[in-house]
Amino acid sequence: MTEPLLHLAEAPLWEAARGTGTYEMSTRGRTLQEEGFIHLSLPRQLPGVARMLYGDRAGGGSEYGDGGGGHDLVVLVVDPARLTAPVRYEAMRPGGEEFPHLYGPLPVEAVVEVRRFEDWLHARRKEDGPQ
Repeated sequence: MTEPLLHLAEAPLWEAARGTGTYEMSTRGRTLQEEGFIHLSLPRQLPGVARMLYGDRAGGGSEYGDGGGGHDLVVLVVDPARLTAPVRYEAMRPGGEEFPHLYGPLPVEAVVEVRRFEDWLHARRKEDGPQ
């Protein structure tokens, strides 16, 4: 498997997708149909995405934006080899950081791991070492 792609999801929306076989939320409050693609992240990008999109629930107190919230957020770990739609790396503005975008639904079987956001942050801190 190449570098995993991540998607920060609301747990109830992910659970509903498991029943249908595909996940079709692009980002907080926006569907694939509204946005045209599903926002994904590389592991190093996820903390910033969490702060930007879920700051009120993911907090903003630390580098990782984990001020104690995020209790109903999960990190979907996606195996790019299992995707059926194309992934394109695109920047929001010219010269900006590129993020992976999935141009189609996310098949449930492409998600190889689901972790509570807080657990993912905790593991990430351990990997990064002392600040």
